[in-house]
Amino acid sequence: MSTTPKSAISLLPAVVLALGIAAAGYFASQTISNSKIAINTAEAKGLAERRVSADSVTWSVYFKVTGKSRDELSALYTEAENQQKLIKELLLKEGLTEDEIQLGILDYGNREYRNQEQIVVDESHWVSGSLSVESNNVSLIPKIRLSVNKLIAQGIDITNPSPSYHFTKLNEIKPEMLSEAARNARIAANEFAENAGAKVGRIRSATQGGFIVVDVGENSGDTSKLEKNVRVVTRIEFYLKD
Repeated sequence: MSTTPKSAISLLPAVVLALGIAAAGYFASQTISNSKIAINTAEAKGLAERRVSADSVTWSVYFKVTGKSRDELSALYTEAENQQKLIKELLLKEGLTEDEIQLGILDYGNREYRNQEQIVVDESHWVSGSLSVESNNVSLIPKIRLSVNKLIAQGIDITNPSPSYHFTKLNEIKPEMLSEAARNARIAANEFAENAGAKVGRIRSATQGGFIVVDVGENSGDTSKLEKNVRVVTRIEFYLKD
């Protein structure tokens, strides 16, 4: 049976203690190092904005022909077709092309009005239709809408809602806007670094927000205005150096 010398036994607690101190020192140094890395960075946001004009428009015109009896249905359809044709001719005269105009399907509807005894005392029948426009000639639409409204004086029941204006050339301005947002983020980081007595180094990480296109003066996705604001925000973390 082998025996362990007393000197070796007495050294064992010291070795364990030394190893513990070394391990503690390693983890402490790692913590200090990681903490130093975190401290020596600065995160900044960069904003870039552009004022642009819409380059595409979608718009619809609705009309309705009404009558008092189902016996008038054939005449209602004929009148609705005539009104649809009249509106289309006006749109063409004002500068739109055949390809930019889409005729909607004519639709029939009716309603009965009953008294307390549930006897029909009146009824209404109608044929409704529409024309839709999709065009890049955005500047034409305001003038055309005024001309369409004049048809009301001819007895045509027209609904002329606001068009939807869109900006479709976002990809053309994205690179320049992203570069500007990054420059603005570095400017903001430099201001922070100067106050901290440091200098801004290279980028550690960066995230880009989505591009937002809104009507001028609005914060939502409204599309009723020709003029738009395009906005993007980048978030960049920079290394700081002495």
